[in-house]
Order: sequence, then structure tokens, then C-alpha cells
Amino acid sequence: MTNNILLVFQNPCLMPAIVGWVSSQIIKVLLNLLLLRHLDVTRFVGAGGMPSAHSAFVTALAASMGLNYGFDSAYFAIAAALATVVMYDAAGVRRAAGKQAAKINKIIKHLMEKRSGYQDTEKQLRELLGHTPLEVVAGALLGIIIAILWVL
Repeated sequence: MTNNILLVFQNPCLMPAIVGWVSSQIIKVLLNLLLLRHLDVTRFVGAGGMPSAHSAFVTALAASMGLNYGFDSAYFAIAAALATVVMYDAAGVRRAAGKQAAKINKIIKHLMEKRSGYQDTEKQLRELLGHTPLEVVAGALLGIIIAILWVL
């Protein structure tokens, strides 16, 4: 059992994907620190931001599959299809949900300001859910670069 778990860390396709995700999350923390002069370690596990960790993960996986098994293999085709769906979702559906959350939070804040003495005990909706197209492309490039470096 223990040997099987350790084999996961030797997987030539999964490891670059994991490294892509971790690298992306570290970059988010560092960018936040450099640009906002604020260390926010929650950015390490949070969704959204530059670069997209989801994109880095799935493109590193797809590129690793292509580099290890051939870009004409079924493995690459499945991973590339998965990557396309994930990146479309990150820049489309999840980004739209984040924009809606921001509008809803703004409406609730406006209503609370009009009602004196009313306090909302609910947490605000999370607004940083998806990614801009640039964040998705940056994550995808990071994933591809990591896969190439891993295989070399």
C-alpha cells in the first residue's frame, strides 16, 4: 500500500501537473506581496488570480501526456479535452459567477446602508472565482513550460 502511494510521486505526467499548480499558487502569493505590499497566504489556496492554477495544472498534464506518449495518443487527446473544458470554465462560467457575486454584494451593502440598525450576519459572497483570459493563458504557458522542463 505504501509503495503504491509513493509511486504517485514518480508519475511522469501527474508530477508536472502538481508542480504547475503549486508554482502558480506561489506566484499568486508573491505577486500579491509585490503589488499590494501585503502577505496574504490565503492566496495559496484561493481561487482566481494570476496565473490560473487550474490552467497550469491541466496544461502541464496534457503537455506531459503528449511528451511522454505522443501527441497523437489517446492519453494526450483526453488530457487536452479536459484542459479545454477546465480553462473554458475558469474564464467563462466561474468568472461570470464572480461578477454576479460582486453585484449581489454591492446590492446588499446598498440595502443595508438604507436600513438603519440592520446588520447582515451573513458573509459576503466570494467574488474572486474565475479568471480573465490573460490569467488563463499565463497559467497555460506556465504549465507547458513546467512539463517541458520536467521531461527534459
